[in-house]
Amino acid sequence: MRPHLLLLGGTTEARLLAERLSARGDLDVTLSLAGRTQSPLAMPVPVRVGGFGGAEGLEAWLREHRVAALLDATHPYAARISANAALAARRAGVPLLCLARPAWVPERGDDWRPVADVAAACEALGTAPRRVFLALGRQEVAGFATAPQHRYLIRSVDPITPPPPMPHVTAITARGPFTLEEEALLLDAHRIEVIVCKNSGGTASHAKLLAARARGLPVLMLQRPAPPDVPRVTNVAAALDWLSHALKLRGV
Repeated sequence: MRPHLLLLGGTTEARLLAERLSARGDLDVTLSLAGRTQSPLAMPVPVRVGGFGGAEGLEAWLREHRVAALLDATHPYAARISANAALAARRAGVPLLCLARPAWVPERGDDWRPVADVAAACEALGTAPRRVFLALGRQEVAGFATAPQHRYLIRSVDPITPPPPMPHVTAITARGPFTLEEEALLLDAHRIEVIVCKNSGGTASHAKLLAARARGLPVLMLQRPAPPDVPRVTNVAAALDWLSHALKLRGV
């Protein structure tokens, strides 16, 4: 029986891992997606969609499917998923690695203002109406209902349903990566005055920060959640090296 890897995905890094691992003939891979994107990209390995039922459900899945290794390549802000993975792996005795892309670092000319959460971002926007680009996931958008005076631009891969509760919203659907030219045109067309985003890291959505720098726009940056205390790497090559080592230690 070939060893079984569970890959928690939803990121570019998870897709790259799936592509690399699909070429191996000595490993079964299951890619798990949370189901937040209605039309995910096609993957070269079997995919399951949806939650496991917390840490207990994930632990049961690991045991039932005799998983030899667990690789968490979820988004840096998927705090609950990562916490459940750490707990389930420890209880099931399955080696776990987190692939966490490095955070963006401000450079000269950037006007980044760290905020702890959506409530802090709403407060930082102030009382005067502003034109705001919410470069966030669908889960966070509704929290800006407490600041209805602003005009919001929201971009998402899928349409947001139900529609955001704020009275002044322009919603567009698009899938990255986005170029600097595209982001510059977007900010200018909507006369954006401030951006609210997550420090996601990576290259797919970084261009908006370059466009903001060139225009002197402030960026309210939601701080990353504290990660669980598990082994971690920052790139696909290191994750593949870890996996080979972990499987050898388990004698598979």
